[in-house]
Amino acid sequence: MAFWYSHQMVRVCWQGVVSSCFSIGNGVKQGGILSPFLFRFYIRDLIRKINISTVGCFMFNKCFNLLAYADDLVLLAPSWCSLQFLINLLVAEADAVGLSVNAKKTVTMIFNPYDKRKCIRTNFPQFSLHGSYLTSVTSFKYLGHIIDDALHDDNDINRELKCLFTRVNLLNRRFWRCSIGVKLQLFKTFCMCFL
Repeated sequence: MAFWYSHQMVRVCWQGVVSSCFSIGNGVKQGGILSPFLFRFYIRDLIRKINISTVGCFMFNKCFNLLAYADDLVLLAPSWCSLQFLINLLVAEADAVGLSVNAKKTVTMIFNPYDKRKCIRTNFPQFSLHGSYLTSVTSFKYLGHIIDDALHDDNDINRELKCLFTRVNLLNRRFWRCSIGVKLQLFKTFCMCFL
């Protein structure tokens, strides 16, 4: 198994043109069944170091500072300084295991408190990663869900409704000759995930 990853050769196909072979010195094979298993060894220490830093949001005396799904990470912090600290820690730990953080794909979002009297300030310095400033957004799509800084889910519900209408119309066009029972079963199978 180690031989597969240490001696893998790849080619790039782009617009019908195939490159010559070259070797890959690090990383895991895209789409390989062993890749998630092997990737966890890279990211496990990074996640542990961030978790034990105890810099983050506390709830029921437990620190929540990182949400992770494979290589999609969300850092949570109660202040600008805390989040910048976590970003710097993430970059340092990623560098230690040979991973990198893409500043162009990384965004920040600030959630204001519901009680406006508890809002200390409305503008913050930009966050930086490796000397590059990060983009600040008011909404972002993460793992298929739209999250916005007002903590409303209207945009995500509207997106799901559009998807539901698309699925229903597709079923209606493709299976219009089927019986009502078949149509109901298809609807339950392909469209009930919203309910």
